[in-house]
Amino acid sequence: MNEFLLVAGMALVTFGVRYPVLALLGRIPLPEPVFRALKYVPPAVLAAIIVPSWVLPDGTLDLRLTNDYLVAGIISALVAWRTRNVLLTIILGMLALWGWRWLLSVSGAAL
Repeated sequence: MNEFLLVAGMALVTFGVRYPVLALLGRIPLPEPVFRALKYVPPAVLAAIIVPSWVLPDGTLDLRLTNDYLVAGIISALVAWRTRNVLLTIILGMLALWGWRWLLSVSGAAL
């Protein structure tokens, strides 16, 4: 029961904080530059979440070719940019990660 009250309380607080802003913005016409700028919010947030896991896999900056996350991430980004196909990006990104790990293990490089 306590978990339910905790989740319900978090939902109410989240709704209470966000709804007034959304209701106010729904009534005020926003200028076109704001709409153009808002199109960049999802890619910026996604980059802020993903890039640190690529370049800081162990909590320290690692830009070497032995950083399998960085190599697979770059390959995935290139595939996404060229094909704009989410499923193909995921598949080729995972294959790149596994393949790069295998290649590093065969060559004797430390992960």
